[in-house]
Amino acid sequence: QVQLVESGGGLAQAGGSLRLSCAASGRTYNMGWFRQAPGNEREFVAAIAWSSGSRYYADSVRSRFSVSRDNAKNTVTLQMNSLKPEDTAVYYCAAMRGPCYYGCTYSKIDDYSYWGQGTQVTVSS
Repeated sequence: QVQLVESGGGLAQAGGSLRLSCAASGRTYNMGWFRQAPGNEREFVAAIAWSSGSRYYADSVRSRFSVSRDNAKNTVTLQMNSLKPEDTAVYYCAAMRGPCYYGCTYSKIDDYSYWGQGTQVTVSS
């Protein structure tokens, strides 16, 4: 069973930056980040493919957030810049059990088999 542990959440001012990290205990393939604000559904933020390194972003964070991974260390990082109050949410790291085949989009919750416990990000105005 793969375990994912996030770190790096906290409080930032609008316009500031935070860096989230996620460490996986076992073999993973593609990895992603989702977030969930109070009263809202969990939504896709960013993802990175294991083999190609291709990156995928939600429109709301494109050009502000950057996802990267270190396959040797089995970690994925989300660099968040130009933060906005609407970025406030619990951020979850997620990983796929296998490659992303037909029907897999990298942005759907069902694409992922493993989830971290979440880390709170709060952005003040």
